[in-house]
Amino acid sequence: MGISRIRRACAIGALAALAPFGGVFAQSTPYPSQAIKFVVPYPAGGATDTLARTVAQKLQEAWGQPVVVENRAGAAGTIGNSLVAKANPDGYTVLVAITALIQQQSLMDKLPYDPLKDFAPVTLIARSPSMFAVPLDSPAKSLKEFIAMAKASPGKYSYGTYGAGTSSHIQGSLLNMQASLDLVHVPFNGAAPLVTNLVGGQLPSAFIDSASARPHLKSIRPLAVTGTQRIPGMPDVPTFAELGYHSFDPYGWFGLFLPAGAPAPVVQKLSDEVNRILRLPDVTAKIEALGLQVAGGKPEEVQKIVRSDAGVYAKIIKDANIRLSQ
Repeated sequence: MGISRIRRACAIGALAALAPFGGVFAQSTPYPSQAIKFVVPYPAGGATDTLARTVAQKLQEAWGQPVVVENRAGAAGTIGNSLVAKANPDGYTVLVAITALIQQQSLMDKLPYDPLKDFAPVTLIARSPSMFAVPLDSPAKSLKEFIAMAKASPGKYSYGTYGAGTSSHIQGSLLNMQASLDLVHVPFNGAAPLVTNLVGGQLPSAFIDSASARPHLKSIRPLAVTGTQRIPGMPDVPTFAELGYHSFDPYGWFGLFLPAGAPAPVVQKLSDEVNRILRLPDVTAKIEALGLQVAGGKPEEVQKIVRSDAGVYAKIIKDANIRLSQ
């Protein structure tokens, strides 16, 4: 056997001997050792973008590595979601997602990823309950009174939402089914025009996220809120559960996700650090100023929330026959 063949055989043998330890060597470099990218699947300037930049700045200060926010908007968030789902699961590409991530699978015929299999939950940044509200001059002073009005005049009343297929649309459909109403769905292109029309009295009712409604609470009357608890600062507004309605428990949320397959130690380290950041007074104050509630949570806790919420939304969407064109 020639010298070159001997050397080649030795090299192959050495690699084979090291093969079982490949994972150890692959993860020997401390995380993070390079720039981290936060992918926001929506335009700059919105709540998702603001939260991403707030956390990214603090993470960069803590770890001494660049944390860049990249807005990859389009196709109702699926472009940015897909980019992260297909990224290298090394912990350096992070998705900043909202509840739509787990709703779209039931709303659309086909997605380029599986929201429950292709992402590893890290933690939740914030959560947002929704409220069912009427104009301030509405004769309805409670949900019971509004439902009585709507039943007395079938087809007369409508409910506004911030878009077809959104949480507000799903919640409105759920109320229609559970209260045996026929409220007409009026979708708007975002929360701003929705609130404007509700405040102006052009809409008799609407489902609005708490962050968008907060600046207008003196001009509208909330009748009920989603979630498991009453909203701080609104102690007199009951939850839907308190009023006898079910499946209104899920909150809207903003969360961090890595591609599936990311090393568990990396997921845990990122989760621990972001949870620490969320407890900083200035970060908490900024999140609450947006009308949101600080969330947090361990990866396994977030996984349970994501799967539970996905199941609730899937059933409502199916029962109400809500579909989005692609």
